[in-house]
Amino acid sequence: MTLRSLVSFPDPVNEKAARTVAAGVALMSAAAIAARQPWLLVVLAAGFWARVATGPTLSPLGRLATSVVAPRFGKPKLVPGPPKRFAQGIGTAFSTTAVLLWFAADAHMAALVVTGALACAATLEAGLGLCLGCKIFGVLMRIGLVPESVCEACADISLRHPQVLQEAGRS
Repeated sequence: MTLRSLVSFPDPVNEKAARTVAAGVALMSAAAIAARQPWLLVVLAAGFWARVATGPTLSPLGRLATSVVAPRFGKPKLVPGPPKRFAQGIGTAFSTTAVLLWFAADAHMAALVVTGALACAATLEAGLGLCLGCKIFGVLMRIGLVPESVCEACADISLRHPQVLQEAGRS
């Protein structure tokens, strides 16, 4: 395994795996809030850092979702990777903020509020397939902050992955 292959993010992403990861994040966030266990905040942040840097490669939750759980839900549903990576980046920012609030600022309630926001976003993705980070990514594309080339690829995944078009024709 090369460093380049290690530090990469899958594109496309299996939506079923992404929703499985979101369910895990929602459950861990809720547990951290309910039990007021700050070590769970560290686990959440470490998982987000691993996923934003390497996709599921170094994330135990990501590996479980892609290798064990998502395949049990049938054929993958492929979606563009860049919006999902952006969403993982937002999760990284929220979870890291919660850790810093708890441990560096001694602001426990603020840390739990940030974790609650993370839990809400993860629950929306896990339960409804509504990825708030992906929606924000789409807005950034529309206002021109994301390059046109990324926008075209996200608008039509078959441009980069002709096998998706072929598989859709067989369905």
